[in-house]
Formats: sequence, C-alpha cells, structure tokens
Amino acid sequence: MKLRPYQTNLINAIDQSHSVGARYVLAVMPTGSGKTVTFAKMTQDAECAGIPVVQLAHRTELVSQMSMTAARFGIKHRLIAPTATIRSIRQEHFREFKTYFDNPNSNVAIASVDTLNARIDKFGNWAQQIGLWIIDEAAHVIGTPPNKWGRCVKMFENAKGVGFTATPLRADGKGLGAHADGVFNDMVFGPTTGQLMQQGHLSPYKLIARPSNINVADLKATASGDFSSSKLRLRSHESCIVGDVIQEYNTHAAGKQGITFTVDVETANELAASFRDAGIAAAAVSAKTSESERSASIRAFRNGELKQLTNCDLFGEGFDVPGVEVVSLARPTMSLSLFLQQMGRSLRPAPGKEYAVIIDHVGNWERHGLPDTPRRWTLDARERRRKGDELETIPLTSCLECFLVFERKLLPKCPHCGYVHEPGERSRPEHVDGDLTELDLDALAELREAVELESPESVGNAAGFAAGTLAGKGAANRQREKIQAQTLLGDAIAHWAGQRKATGQSVSTSYREFYLTFGVDVLTAQTLKKREMDELRSKVVNDTHSTR
Repeated sequence: MKLRPYQTNLINAIDQSHSVGARYVLAVMPTGSGKTVTFAKMTQDAECAGIPVVQLAHRTELVSQMSMTAARFGIKHRLIAPTATIRSIRQEHFREFKTYFDNPNSNVAIASVDTLNARIDKFGNWAQQIGLWIIDEAAHVIGTPPNKWGRCVKMFENAKGVGFTATPLRADGKGLGAHADGVFNDMVFGPTTGQLMQQGHLSPYKLIARPSNINVADLKATASGDFSSSKLRLRSHESCIVGDVIQEYNTHAAGKQGITFTVDVETANELAASFRDAGIAAAAVSAKTSESERSASIRAFRNGELKQLTNCDLFGEGFDVPGVEVVSLARPTMSLSLFLQQMGRSLRPAPGKEYAVIIDHVGNWERHGLPDTPRRWTLDARERRRKGDELETIPLTSCLECFLVFERKLLPKCPHCGYVHEPGERSRPEHVDGDLTELDLDALAELREAVELESPESVGNAAGFAAGTLAGKGAANRQREKIQAQTLLGDAIAHWAGQRKATGQSVSTSYREFYLTFGVDVLTAQTLKKREMDELRSKVVNDTHSTR
C-alpha cells in the first residue's frame, strides 16, 4: 500500500520528534485521513528494523480494522483480544485474503486495551520487550492518575510511544500533555480537514439543520463534560425525533447509505424499525448487540445490502466505510471530539459521491461549528489554556427556507437556495451584522458624521479660550494622537478588506465578516477611544497575517 505525501510527512515529523527527545508523541490527523494506514506503515518500518511493536485500541471494531490493515501490508501479527474477537478477525482475514495473518510468535501485536488490563500479570515479561507502542484514539490516554489506557502505557517501560487522534481534546477538559493529565511530550500535525477537502482526499458536504425539538437548554454538563445520558434519554423520548429522522432522510438523502447516531439503544432500535417500515433496509447495532450480529450488519452495510445503520455511540470512532453518504445526528453532545468524529463518518470520498449530507436534528452545529472550521489544539488542560488558543470563527446560521447551514457573513442571501433573509430593521449596524450597505441613509450619514474629527488646531484654540494655553496644547496633542490612531486603524482595515477583495469577496460580505470577527462595524471602530483603536488595529493586523 502506497502512502499519500502528507502521511509520509507525518511519519517523518514523528521520527524527528522522537529524535530530539520526545518519548511519547501525539499525532493529529483528521477523521478520514488514513490514520490506520499511517501507523501500519510505521509498524512495518519498525518490524523491519527489529523493533517489537504493539498497536492498541479499546473497541472490537478498531482492533479488527487495525488487524485488517496490517494484513493488507502483509504484516503477520499476534492478536491479544477476547476469543470471540480473534475468531471474528480470523474469519475476516480468510474472507478477504484466503489465508490468516495472526501469528502468536510475531514481533508485532495488535491488542485490546481491556484484554491487556484484565491479564496484566500474564503479559508483564512480554511488555518489557516492546520498543514502540501505537495507540489509536489516543485522546483517551490519561496518565495522572492512570486510566486503563494509561495503565497500558506504563506496562511498556522500555518503549517509545505514538498516539493518533483526530481531536486532541477531552470533554472533561483534562490535558493530554505529560505536564497536565496525559502522557504526551510533543504534538505533531497532519493537514487540516479543510486542506484535505481542497486536495480531494475528503468529500465536500452539505449540513442541514432544522430547529431541534429535543430541549437541552437547561441541561448542564456532568463530570465527563457531556450531557447526562439518563436526562438525554428522557428528552429524546419526549420528542418526535424518530419521525423527523425518517422524514429528513427521505427529503434530503433518499436512497443514500447512512449512519444515524441516537441517544440510547431503545431509540436506535425504534429508528431501525421505522426505517424498515418506510421501505428502507436498516439495522440497529450497539455494544449490546452480539459480536457476530454486529459484524454481519456491518458487512451487509459495506456490501450495500443495508441503507441505514442506527447506533448508540458505537461508530463515533474508527468506523471506516467509504460508502457512507449521509450522517443523521439525533444525539445532542457537548463533546466537540464526538461531534467531529460522528460527522467525519460521511466525509470519505467514494466513486460517484458528489458530496456528503449531514443532517443535524439536535443543534450540535450551533455548539461546535462545521467539520472544517479551523481549530487550534493544545496539550494543556482547559484551565491552563491561554487566551487566544481557540481560534475566533465566524458565527453560523441556518437558512429559513432550505435549512442548510452557512456562515452568517454570507447573509442576507442564502448561498445554497438564494433565499433572501430580510433584516427586521436597518437603523443600527447590529441589525444588519455591520453591513453598512444594508443601513438606511440616515443611519449611515450619522455614522459617517461621528467619524469626522476636528483638527488639533481648532480643538486647541477652543480649549485655550476655555482653560488657558497649556490646556489647549494638551487637548490638541490628544486630538492629534487620536487622529493618528484613526488613520493607522483605517489603513489596517483597508489592508484587511483588500485581502478579501482579492479573493472575490464582496464589500457587503467583508463588512459583515469584520463585524462578526471584531464585534464592531468599520465606521464605529474609528470613533473609539485611542487605546481601543490601537487594540483593535493590532487584532486586525494579526488576523490579516494569519489568513494569508
């Protein structure tokens, strides 16, 4: 199997980090970018160098996927997992390769985190021989005090380590760095989701969001950082979410293969039955489904025999099926990581797939943004993150006509269906998101008049008559400084706007983007106090440089 250039570059970055002293490295790659293939290649290289390797995952589907990818690289490997899981994986080996790739004497092992923890005494001597561990979905790893992933890391006392994740953060706010709550000494990055879309390695998408009828406004986060499961279940059963999912699927994605995420097993079962009643081949799968039944359903989905798989938190991580065309979100979550992983199930490209369809029934887009929203990651715990670590993003809105989501700066016209969203008033900038072209003439004239500053000389003369010559000079100097600050801010705004004009962005859209980014319209900005203008100019200049 041949790696893509960005996968090779990431492996080189990991090697470089190890070479300068980082023992444990966290590698960040978006969902759908080929993490499993990347660390299979790393495993192959380490095996060729005589370094014993173990790949670790916490769920049956991930262990199976890692084993199948290793087999495609021709890597014989030991399987450490429940007997039923090993039996299922061997069947998958034979079904695809007509041979088996598991070998208990291999220097490469693929292991279940739970199995290792359950038999930690049995594997102690073997663990001392391991030179490299690789963990999938490594945002789970906590080292202080160690959770089950952290305990596995401690087993391999003589090894270097690499963790792979699409989202290096936790809903509970714990940091993944060794200096915080985790184990990692350094973090390296692959391309962003947006870059992979531009390169054609991930699919473009349409996000559809009708108003949610699951009320979570008064629900607070638990210690895990997400909504209470029991309260979510109650709110879900009080809603009409099942009927909405079927209706919106038929409206926007009829005939497409999709995955639906629900709040509980009962809803997953109910949804699957409703899909079948509507003539849509569907199955419900969950952690409570037997391993053989789950494997059979997933295989039927891969083969196109099923159009829908409904599940409760089963396919958020590591479910690699390029044929997924639509994801329906029926589970509210405060976890950005879970949200991105669920949406990411639909973003793998496939022959004949023009774009992915994401149908958000629960308002997750309002909490977390879009799949390709730029994000800045850190190994710090939430309370230690510096101001500015999170990138400022343009607010989103949903079209009142077609319900597709887009950036609010693109108002008043929906870029998808052309529907015009008329503002209620046009008398103040906040009524039109700072779009000065949308203001009525009287309001615009008032703003322009406020920008005009008197000359320092006239200010000095007036102040001198009132309070003497020294006071007049002081007032003139202050006015001169304010005019200078206003001029510098105006130049910075012009440079910022010129950059956007060069990309074809309209003046109206630029006005809105400025207001939504900086919280003030371009005219009012030039009436601020000198200190405020200086601070704003610094932000505008930094934003201009960061978007080059």
